[in-house]
Amino acid sequence: MTTLVPRAPYTSQELAALYPNDLELQQVQVILRHGERTPVNARFKNAGLPAYWPYCTAAQQMRSAVMSADGSWDTMQWRRRLETFERQVDASATDDPTLAKGLKGEFQTVCQSGELTDRGRQTTTALGQRLRGLYVSQLGFLPEVIDSGAASSVYLRSTPIPRALESAQQAFTGLYPQNQRAADFPTPVIVARAFQDETLYPNEGACKRFAELAKAFANRAAEIWNPSPELAYVNKKIGKWMPADSPVAAVDSHPRLSGIMDTINATLAHGAATKLPKEFYDEKLVANVDRVCTEEWFAGYTMSNEYRKLGIGGLVGDVVQNMVKRTQNEGFKISLNGCHDTTLAALLASLGAYDVEKDKWPPYTSSIAVELFKSRSSPTTPAATAPSGAVWPSKEKTWWYLLFSPSSTSQSSSSTRKPLAEMSSTEQASLENYYVRLRYNDRPVAIPFCKVTGRHRVGDESFCTLAAFKEAADSFTPADWKKECNSNLGAPAMLGEEVEKPPGL
Repeated sequence: MTTLVPRAPYTSQELAALYPNDLELQQVQVILRHGERTPVNARFKNAGLPAYWPYCTAAQQMRSAVMSADGSWDTMQWRRRLETFERQVDASATDDPTLAKGLKGEFQTVCQSGELTDRGRQTTTALGQRLRGLYVSQLGFLPEVIDSGAASSVYLRSTPIPRALESAQQAFTGLYPQNQRAADFPTPVIVARAFQDETLYPNEGACKRFAELAKAFANRAAEIWNPSPELAYVNKKIGKWMPADSPVAAVDSHPRLSGIMDTINATLAHGAATKLPKEFYDEKLVANVDRVCTEEWFAGYTMSNEYRKLGIGGLVGDVVQNMVKRTQNEGFKISLNGCHDTTLAALLASLGAYDVEKDKWPPYTSSIAVELFKSRSSPTTPAATAPSGAVWPSKEKTWWYLLFSPSSTSQSSSSTRKPLAEMSSTEQASLENYYVRLRYNDRPVAIPFCKVTGRHRVGDESFCTLAAFKEAADSFTPADWKKECNSNLGAPAMLGEEVEKPPGL
């Protein structure tokens, strides 16, 4: 429910089964949840939990780009201190700001709300090291040392939220530490989108219709679970610590049940100085809270195709488009995408591979690796041809090439994102002999849609044909996400009366 305990590296026998000799790995897209962090809001101070946590050594190592008087650029190193109006000792003192401090008076390493902690940096770096162990050391898919010629083979992207960006940076550092980057390796590019364009997580703030749907499903969860024995047990254990203006823990209480879970998870992941009373960690309570919050946040992906489209369809469309580009010998070999728990569960649930009644909330530093394979017996696909008059580097593909090559133009993007049903027979044929496999926290995931004969590799249902995976993804990839986010406003949400199940279920 909180910190991921990674499995041991694959044995040689497991590796041979997971990566058969007749398949050649072509591309890996890693969708990773950020590492351990502080709660997004200070809660349960009445239960002895300090508002400020001293787990962010990065506060002593801040660096910013600054412009000198002559127009040249330099880096300014600085240290952060947080101020607060909250009185931690003398409640009668005047209303002057004071330094925020930890329980033992720490002020140099105090974290902001929702900030990636030292522990979170360690676990995301460790994730990058595991990726290096698999894709560099065991499989030889990526080079041991990355140089300018291989720079475009790695693609980094993150949501605008700092903990996700920092987690992507840490994971890249684990994959390619400084001593494994050649002298000519350029400064890495991390791709970001404006908040209103972000699809790396379910974006209620930028998608009005999705916000309506999310509220409707949250209300549904409240109606089902607030009077339940599960939440009665939660209140029996921790109700005495709920605030006076919202004395009963509920889906829609204040703090919400998901907020209570947020604080429980964050405290479980960190030190003894930031722990709640033992009742909060009661095994049955933790299971009940996880069960209810999982249904509140993710049941919509199992019931409504509109929910899937607006919540995660844009990202899934990007993932598939990247694979189609790779079949044309374009694009990166590996991507690291810094995102959130809601991203991972939404992606899996929309493909029918996440059971809201049984599966747990994704722990910190969870990841999904979307792997593209090609049959070694298939003919080589010719490289994409540049448009008439265009000249592109044929050997060394730089970051500039990656961002502005023909494969990144709107014309090419539309062709690689075209639904399978609208592809020509030639375009569909180009997807043959390619397979897609998802690994969630290093364990293969079988997509229900691909279990039908002819949609997967013979003998292993976890290997979808690329065409089948694309067909499943097409069913909830929006044609125009922004337009659909502003359509159907005010219409009733599908709350189970006519369930629109994920593809294959």
